Amino acid sequence: MYMSPIKNALLATALMSVCALAHAGVVVVVSAKSDVGALTQAQVSQIFLAKSLALPGGGTAVPIDQDEGSAVRNAFYRQVTGKDAAQMKAYWSQLMFTGKAQKPKKVAGDDAVKKAVAATPGAIGYIDAAAVDASVKVVLKP
Repeated sequence: MYMSPIKNALLATALMSVCALAHAGVVVVVSAKSDVGALTQAQVSQIFLAKSLALPGGGTAVPIDQDEGSAVRNAFYRQVTGKDAAQMKAYWSQLMFTGKAQKPKKVAGDDAVKKAVAATPGAIGYIDAAAVDASVKVVLKP
């Protein structure tokens, strides 16, 4: 079946739009009630790698992680820490084996992250940008 160049261009544009909507990107969030206004990529990386739990203003950060294997988790760690899923698994295995740190609390999906962040003082998590609502405040767009 022959498709005109115009139809090909329209189809390609439509497919790209659908792909862009399907993955709007990862954002780091805190409770909408939090005093934290913004964090740097370095600060977020330090929190999720258990190197620091300090929030601006003196609060203690409580990182909320998503399930291993989720696309948003893989994107978050790749963009914020520069580590892929296998590197993160090895990193946490070593820290836990030596007793230096405990993994962040894990929840399943963006909605669970929003609920945990809203209910836990100092909590910080990451979700797909398309899932942002009034219950959370974006503090980093990596």
